[in-house]
Amino acid sequence: MSRADTLFQPVTMSNLSLKNRIVMAPMTRTMSPGNVPNEQSVAYYRRRAEGGVGLIITEGTFVDHSAASGYPNVPAFYGADALAGWKNVVDAVHAAGGKIAPQLWHVGAIRRPGVNPGGDTPGHSPSGMAFPGKVTGHAMTQQDIDDVVAAFAKAASDAKVVGFDAIELHGAHGYLIDQFFWDGTNHRDDEYGGDLEARSKFALEIIRAVRAAVGDDFPIIFRYSQWKQQDYCARLCETPEALGEFLARLSDAGVDIFHCSTRRFWEPEFEGSDLNLAGWTRKLTGKPAITVGSVGLNADFLPEDGTANFKEAEPASIDNLLERFERDEFDLVAVGRALIANPDWANQVEAGNLSNITAYEKDMLKKLY
Repeated sequence: MSRADTLFQPVTMSNLSLKNRIVMAPMTRTMSPGNVPNEQSVAYYRRRAEGGVGLIITEGTFVDHSAASGYPNVPAFYGADALAGWKNVVDAVHAAGGKIAPQLWHVGAIRRPGVNPGGDTPGHSPSGMAFPGKVTGHAMTQQDIDDVVAAFAKAASDAKVVGFDAIELHGAHGYLIDQFFWDGTNHRDDEYGGDLEARSKFALEIIRAVRAAVGDDFPIIFRYSQWKQQDYCARLCETPEALGEFLARLSDAGVDIFHCSTRRFWEPEFEGSDLNLAGWTRKLTGKPAITVGSVGLNADFLPEDGTANFKEAEPASIDNLLERFERDEFDLVAVGRALIANPDWANQVEAGNLSNITAYEKDMLKKLY
C-alpha cells in the first residue's frame, strides 16, 4: 500500500462525490477564439479527466457583463454558442469519469479597454483602481453592482442547466470580488466600503444570489487569497481571529467549499502554527477546504519581484503534502502547472511512477500561460 493512497480515497462533500482528492486548478489558457470553448478545449479537459483528476475546475470564464473580460480568447459563460461549447466539455469529462465546475470570473479593474467582448468599456472596480492609489477605470455605481450580481447568478444557473457538478466563484488574486475585499483598491464611503465586513458586502450579495439561483443542494466553491497579483505581500487578515470572522460571513451566505489560494502550500499562514491557509480555513469554518500552491514542483510560477519572467520548475516530492493530508489539515489539493505539463500526473502518482517534466512540457507551460 502506497502512502499516496491518501490522495485516492473517495470523498463526498456538499453533494459533490469525488473519486479522489485531486483537483485540477483553474488556469487561464486564452485558447478560445471568439470566446467559445472549442474541440481543443474539449480534448484538453477530457485528457485531464482521463489522467485521473477527481474534480476539474475550469479556467476562468467570464460572466455576462461588458467589463468582465480582461484577456483575449478567454471563454465566456453566456450565449448559446459558449454554453453549447461548455456542454461538450462537461459531457466529455463525465464520460471520462471526472467531475467539473466552471470558475465564474469578472476581472474588474484589471481590464484594459479594447479587449473584446466589451470594446472600449473601461475596467470596473469599487473605486476605479486596479492598483492602490491609482485610478485607471470606472468606479462602480449601484446599478453596476446590481448588474454584476445578476450576471453571476445567471451564470451559476446556466452552469447547473448545462450539467456542471458545482460552480466556483473567483474571489481571489486582485480581480473584481477581491478588489472589493482589499482596502488597497476599495476606498468607497458607502455601504460597500469601510472595514472588511463592509467590504465583503459585494461578495455576500453575489453568493446569496447564486445560492438562490442554484438551490440549496448545488455546491458553491469560493476561491480566495490573501495575496494579490498587484501585491504578493497583501493580506486581508493578519490573525486567525480576523480570518475566522471574514470566512464565517462567506460561509453563512452559502459557500460550501473554500479554495484557499497560496503561492506555496507548505508555508504556514500565521506565526505559532504549521497550518497553511487551507488548514486554518477548515479549522475555523468546519467547511471543506482545497489547498493549492506549487504542488509537485520546486518553484513558484513567477519570481518574487513580480516580473513576468517565467521560472522553470522541476518535479518535487509530495511527502509534505501527504503528511498534511494524514493530519486532516485539508480535504482536497488543487494541482496546476504539473497537470498542464503532465495530464497523467494523478494516475502516475497513484501508480508510484511520477515521470520527470520533459523539455517539451516545460515549453508548453510557457505557451499555455
